[in-house]
Amino acid sequence: MWNAAKGCRDLTPGDGSLIETVTMEWLVFFVVISVLMVLDLGVFNRRARTVQARGALLQVAFFMSVAIMFNAGIYLWIGSQAGLEFTTGYVMELMLSVDNLFVFVIVFASFSVPTRVQHKVLFYGIIGALVFRLAFILAGVALVNAFSWVLYIFGAFLIFTGISMVVRKEEKKVEPDKNIMVRGFRKIMPVTKGYEGDHFFVRRLGAKGKMVLWATPMFVTLLVVETTDIMFAVDSIPAILGITTDPFIVFSSNVFAILGLRSMYFALAHIMNAFCYLKYGLAGILTFVGIKMIVADLYHLDVLLSLTIIVIILGMAIAASLIKNRRDAKHAEPKKAEREQVP
Repeated sequence: MWNAAKGCRDLTPGDGSLIETVTMEWLVFFVVISVLMVLDLGVFNRRARTVQARGALLQVAFFMSVAIMFNAGIYLWIGSQAGLEFTTGYVMELMLSVDNLFVFVIVFASFSVPTRVQHKVLFYGIIGALVFRLAFILAGVALVNAFSWVLYIFGAFLIFTGISMVVRKEEKKVEPDKNIMVRGFRKIMPVTKGYEGDHFFVRRLGAKGKMVLWATPMFVTLLVVETTDIMFAVDSIPAILGITTDPFIVFSSNVFAILGLRSMYFALAHIMNAFCYLKYGLAGILTFVGIKMIVADLYHLDVLLSLTIIVIILGMAIAASLIKNRRDAKHAEPKKAEREQVP
């Protein structure tokens, strides 16, 4: 049974059929995700190579198609309410995850990561993200179920984050040397100066004639990717909890959003700066969801309406970015022509 007040399904004691259904949906989900990850590493990116934009776009389309089919299964199997919540959560988390792409560019540039091994770093980064996000989601759902007032704190936090994104003039800088995990790791294990192919660890002959395990800069990069994803999860998990507190919907929409993120990085790496107003759209989404969480007891906003508002905000941000780019290009053409005429 679906509990509209709580935004989740009730597991009534003694309802064996419902418990069996819940177990089955988790089983199907993990089977689908396992197959996707095997295809990703074992088929699409079996060898270390530079991922081309065309191939990355095809992979993005593939992951999105699977997410759409899975969403359709939720509509048919669990119900339209759960289906709409997955759709809303997926779209919102996918767009919030795009913010990660800008950080990936900075991290890879800071560590001078070869393009042919970037996909492997992101793959294992995603595996770590799945583990951390599952822990955050279970903890968040448990808190909300035990203390409903926690939603007000989450809502206020999202509003604060959204406003901060607009007010902040400079983007947060990623400084690997100041990362706590990186600094702590270098104290317990030596790190090679250069990359060793696509290896995270290598063995080298030590001072006493014994083989010593060394980490490579590639593994240190992975640590930075993991810690930055944890910081992003602090924003995204409360946001999805503003849509639903059903652990299955929250986790599955999160997972499908970040699974295609790696391919999206290679597809959009060269044009991400074109979406200059995207951060304002993301700020608007976080603020909207925060307000929705705070006023939930006074006014219940339908999930379909929430999805519509989120899509409109994103559409406006993308459209504004494209219009600005077009105007900048028109202004640049006369200046370029003038420079060319100068002898």
